[in-house]
Amino acid sequence: MGERWLKHLKRFEGMIAPLGQALLERAGFSEGERVIDVGCGAGATTLEIGRRVGARGRVLGLDVSPMLIEAARQRTAAAGVPQVSFRCGDAAAAELEGPPFARLFSRFGLMFFPEPWGAFAHLHTFLARGGRADFSVWGPPRENEWLAKLMGVVREHVELPDAEPRTPGPFALEDPDYIRELLTRGGFRDIHIDRWHGTQLVGGPGTTPEEATDFLFDAMSFGRLFESCAPELRARIREGLIGVFAAHRDGNSIGMKATAWLVRATA
Repeated sequence: MGERWLKHLKRFEGMIAPLGQALLERAGFSEGERVIDVGCGAGATTLEIGRRVGARGRVLGLDVSPMLIEAARQRTAAAGVPQVSFRCGDAAAAELEGPPFARLFSRFGLMFFPEPWGAFAHLHTFLARGGRADFSVWGPPRENEWLAKLMGVVREHVELPDAEPRTPGPFALEDPDYIRELLTRGGFRDIHIDRWHGTQLVGGPGTTPEEATDFLFDAMSFGRLFESCAPELRARIREGLIGVFAAHRDGNSIGMKATAWLVRATA
């Protein structure tokens, strides 16, 4: 998945940029803070946090993908933000050197743990007592128009298995009660979960319906469902998706409604 993310980096980052910005504003970082960015990808949010905490602060980006970490390091070197560094590792088990952090941040990086109970308890160890975690996760699929309509088209042509609740994936943490359970059992307190509801630009700004469809086929994990399909079936699904995205095109972008949870908790 890291390879897919890097190949389509501009589209992925453009698609989730509004949510990332909302989470950054909610976090409200202060100059001089030490922050860990979990699931940092190619480092876009890590760099922005680095600018906000300033030269006296320190930010560590952590991601399981070696190629994304390498891209993040190159990006940071070019930007000249020395207070930002990166490490490749699994956030569910990584042992970090130095004192614990004051802040933990994650933009859609916490939904993929195979054993989430232990993972959230381990995330707690990254923070100093009284430290604060801010993260975002996707809300229910039915409240994310871009996914609901996409799957509606697919089901017209392919019989899909029912989704298993709470299994690792983009919607593993769609249930706020489950988020509270994970955080509470992991040692967190003062948990606040707020709904973000807005417009998602499928494929990022300036994407045509054809480009958005190809992006979803090639970049998203669900595209693997069609790798063994006959070319005629893939063509019909593609045509249906292009039609859906064309109906939601506004100007030069494709805007569809999306819901996410913005979560805050104290260690």
